[in-house]
Amino acid sequence: MSITLPPLPYEYTALEPHISKRTLEYHHDKHHAKYVATANTMIAGTELENADLVTIIKAAKSSGNAGLFNNAAQVWNHTFYWNCMKAGGGGQPTGRVLDMINASFGSYAAFRTEFENAGNTAFGSGWAWLVHTPTGLKVTKTTGAELPLTEEGCTPILTMDVWEHAYYLDYQNMRPTYVTTFMDSLVNWDFVNAQIPN
Repeated sequence: MSITLPPLPYEYTALEPHISKRTLEYHHDKHHAKYVATANTMIAGTELENADLVTIIKAAKSSGNAGLFNNAAQVWNHTFYWNCMKAGGGGQPTGRVLDMINASFGSYAAFRTEFENAGNTAFGSGWAWLVHTPTGLKVTKTTGAELPLTEEGCTPILTMDVWEHAYYLDYQNMRPTYVTTFMDSLVNWDFVNAQIPN
């Protein structure tokens, strides 16, 4: 099996009270794990059986294999999302990403407004992203399992999951409250800085 379910990078209680242990148990141990199991079943006995995850995602995308793409991409998206959060995170970033945010958006406040808007207006299930491009940083949103990783020149450096199962047990239908909490208290800016290409 070439696709594995990585453990969370923190304890199940680490993000409380913002994201509960119960949410992480369901989200990681059920949803994320199901994507891993389904993707592995789909690649078993094929030329992609021992390929790395990014290769599988790009091959599925280019061949139009929507089922495999959706499951493999969701494995990648969730692993990235877990790392985009930490206990005691959030607030204004420091380091290189702050300089790049100021250069691309004018200010952290302007970036935050655009990023939160992306999360709040992603219709149905999806993701909000901050991506590095050759011309600077940009905010984008995707639906379903889509991800910027498949776009030429785009390197994801931050994501926020806005599928309902990411927040419903804690926030019910109040997605905007979850989005604000994510920015105020959860973003792991150290991880984001580490994703910026040299």
